Amino acid sequence: MREELLRLNNLCVDYRVKDGYLSAVKDVSFSIEKGEIFAIVGESGCGKSTIAHSILRLLPDHNEVIKGNIIFNGENLNQYSDKQMEAVRGKKIGMIFQNPLDSLNPVYTTGKQVAEGIMLDKVTREEAWKRVVNLYNDVKMPDAERRANSFPHELSGGMRQRVMIAMMLARTPQLLIADEPTTALDVTIEAQILNIIKSLRDEHNTSVMLITHNFGLVAEVADKVAVMYAGEVAEQGTVFDIFDNPKHPYTKLLMKALPRKTKKEGRLQTIEGSVPRLTGVKRGCRFENRCPYSMDICRTENPPKINVTDSHFFNCHLEKGGE
Repeated sequence: MREELLRLNNLCVDYRVKDGYLSAVKDVSFSIEKGEIFAIVGESGCGKSTIAHSILRLLPDHNEVIKGNIIFNGENLNQYSDKQMEAVRGKKIGMIFQNPLDSLNPVYTTGKQVAEGIMLDKVTREEAWKRVVNLYNDVKMPDAERRANSFPHELSGGMRQRVMIAMMLARTPQLLIADEPTTALDVTIEAQILNIIKSLRDEHNTSVMLITHNFGLVAEVADKVAVMYAGEVAEQGTVFDIFDNPKHPYTKLLMKALPRKTKKEGRLQTIEGSVPRLTGVKRGCRFENRCPYSMDICRTENPPKINVTDSHFFNCHLEKGGE
């Protein structure tokens, strides 16, 4: 039995806007165990990155209202001071951001930037540099010492992503949040990055929160999956639950939209309509306007949680999730 590392209890994030509040995340609850890879999937704008930034308190402009609890190692991070959060970021929870070129300083070599984090733990410059080269080797960086002396613009996209992974591993965090870690990478480099993430879990018992819209990545590495839509968790379960027995109408439609092996299998399924803009307090299912099984109750009542197994549940008014 694995030990729980992170738990979100009814997390809500609302952004202040002109006409009130925009509901970005609503009542999201899940847990991640030590040594587990937990994937959050969904369309762009569904709240995946907002959850990640809320955990580390990195939401921009301080324009948000956060409710609920973020429990990490038994302590509520929402009650931490800014000073306490500084000790959590990087040391206990690391994050790989979507675009590594935006996250790296163009005027410093990549090795110097990685060493900077290591020296926060009162390590000498010489020792820090040795660890940088070792980390670059760990993430399969070719010609590690030379790349450590290179500037970000001198590296390819895959190499920059390796730098970001090395930077996040430099202080051996217990949880690694990977926000679209393979965006804009070709499939060969993508496979290498995924192998690095899996080896981290296997060798260091690091927990990983993988944020993506790519079901292929999820099938390859994840243990558990949360499918999000418009700021809510529509369905959650093990990777086998979600792929072999999807229940929520949204999850089913996503599965039908996945590319097939051959053209003979027909055109890809599309989901009609668009994600609603959610301001103010609105009841009902957020997927209602796009759901082929929509009923009157879907517009007026929040969908109930239906447990399929101990590890698999979905939120829907249809008792069998549209079957």
